Amino acid sequence: MKVNIIPTMIALAMSALIGYALYALCKTERQELLLAIGGGIAIFIPLATALGIRFEPSRTSGNIAALGGTFTAIMLIGCFVYAFVQFTPPTFIIVIGVLLLIFLLCVYAIAKAKQ
Repeated sequence: MKVNIIPTMIALAMSALIGYALYALCKTERQELLLAIGGGIAIFIPLATALGIRFEPSRTSGNIAALGGTFTAIMLIGCFVYAFVQFTPPTFIIVIGVLLLIFLLCVYAIAKAKQ
């Protein structure tokens, strides 16, 4: 596994901007900060995996990049839905946390298979 610094920094900047957009669009009072930070982190992890991390077999790297792109889109949709809908903090944390754990489990399975 190799981490490319520049694409990872770009993924960090993109997720920070998306986090700010979530903060600005959040309709639930007093939960803007939770959505901004949680959404930024939830989008950064799969986006950094898709853009900035490379594995030794190129096939493994391509599969993980495709999975990262798919989960980035899922996280974007989920976070923007939470931005426009009234939500409770435990609901947001549980749903986004479970999605991130599923993503990490899939990445581990692909990396372990080395395909």
